[in-house]
Amino acid sequence: MAFKIFDLYDTENVVVNDPALKRVINLKPKLVLKSHGKIRGNFAQTKINIVERLANLIGVPGHRNKKHIIMTSNASGKYTKNMQVVLEAFKKIEEKTKENPVQVLVKAIENASPREEVTTIEYGGAKYPQAVDTSPSRRVALTLRLIVHGAYDKAFGKKTKIEDSLANEIILASQADNNSAAVSKKNEMEKSANSAR
Repeated sequence: MAFKIFDLYDTENVVVNDPALKRVINLKPKLVLKSHGKIRGNFAQTKINIVERLANLIGVPGHRNKKHIIMTSNASGKYTKNMQVVLEAFKKIEEKTKENPVQVLVKAIENASPREEVTTIEYGGAKYPQAVDTSPSRRVALTLRLIVHGAYDKAFGKKTKIEDSLANEIILASQADNNSAAVSKKNEMEKSANSAR
């Protein structure tokens, strides 16, 4: 008998189409996704299940350039509360798309992950923007953060619940819709990288 995530979602048939992201998206099934922060060392994030990584980021949604912009009751850092938000969002995704929500999340990550970005290099006392390729592990980490930020921006101070907002953000990103905050940010990053060549 195969394990399912929380005994609800089967990851056996979940496919990662992007060859660069195959080795950094962990879909290993577990009944309870809780690593207790014990996974350390090189590429530790790639050993943590992708659903757990999403839940962990929900606890810190307010970071924008090292500042906490959003402080909400949802962002308590409590594992149970964070995972409850993810599970509720997954139920809504399943209702709307009639697909496995883990597959929808993987598709969203593939569509919203930037392939290149801009860094600053210093040459002869002057600073220049320089386009660089984004590593696969950074692509996944960046995309998950952008999805959570986009969801919180649409829910903070509004009538929309965070569960609905997160589900909507993941669905839009999986369809490569420009209304998704993560997809529009990715396009913006790639556009600025293109002009910094």
